[in-house]
Amino acid sequence: MRSRAGCAGMMQVRHLLGLGCARNLLIGPIPMRILSLLSSVLIGTVASARSMTPMAALVAARLAGRRTPGELILLDHPVIKYGALAMGAGELLGDKMKTAPDRTVALGLLARAMSAGIAGAALAPRGREQAGAAVAVATALPLAYATLAGRKRAMACIGQTRSGLIEDALVVAAGIAVVAMATRPRRV
Repeated sequence: MRSRAGCAGMMQVRHLLGLGCARNLLIGPIPMRILSLLSSVLIGTVASARSMTPMAALVAARLAGRRTPGELILLDHPVIKYGALAMGAGELLGDKMKTAPDRTVALGLLARAMSAGIAGAALAPRGREQAGAAVAVATALPLAYATLAGRKRAMACIGQTRSGLIEDALVVAAGIAVVAMATRPRRV
């Protein structure tokens, strides 16, 4: 039979090895670390379809008094904060234009990488911001090609405007859901 001191010592060893606390024993160390970045992966998926939606969703959450798990100083600057909201709205409108470029052009991919990286870092647990940024970017860039292929198929069936409106609704709802799931109300 172990003493309390022995159990406390085991918990310290588990913590030093990165194995988490006893309640995480069923999940295990590697899957739990992966699950902690799920919000970053999901926001990368959102960025694959709409580059500015992750930033706009984060700003909206901040304006609603919610806090992100990771550090997010950048979006607290008023110019960037309101610029992100304006760019998110502008992207939704501009996407329906016949002259809108594909999301896989170089500037589109760069915007996706930047937005996904910032949002992925903000939604990652504190101290894992770099990993959150990396998985969000690694998700957004390849999926940009997949979401473009899906959009082109939808455009062939129902047209550019209707397919864009449906995609907008799905992507904005997903962005809001991911950010709502990952953020918490600010403490007063």
